[in-house]
Amino acid sequence: MAIFTPKLDVDELNALFRRAFPGAGQAQTILVTSVMPGRIAMTGAYREGLLRPGGVISGPTLMSLADSAAYALVLAHIGDQLMAVTSQLNMSFLRGAPPGDMHAEAELLRLGRRLAVCDIRIWTESPDRLAAQANVTYAIPG
Repeated sequence: MAIFTPKLDVDELNALFRRAFPGAGQAQTILVTSVMPGRIAMTGAYREGLLRPGGVISGPTLMSLADSAAYALVLAHIGDQLMAVTSQLNMSFLRGAPPGDMHAEAELLRLGRRLAVCDIRIWTESPDRLAAQANVTYAIPG
């Protein structure tokens, strides 16, 4: 397994997102909580308006968290290259996510010169009760 060394820490990533997305309402409620080699963790604060009919957190909200986690993971490992963009996102919804703060753990599967591949796991109740899993590929500017 490859060893990935982060270039940015938690505080640097959160500050980078505040600068890059000023006034971005929902983005301000998503915070990086830990950075490790090849991994990050994020939390998305629950708020009114995230639920779909049936009383669970909406799919687009979970997809946004997955994409944000992949973006943060990639930037943590390549540095301040804000033009990295999503090139593929495949989401599997495993069970309804009850109302509550959303948690994401992201793992870097591959980091090349042009592409990064990430695995994202999302839950609200417990990491043993995943609500969703995503595979996200980012294109890295050259």
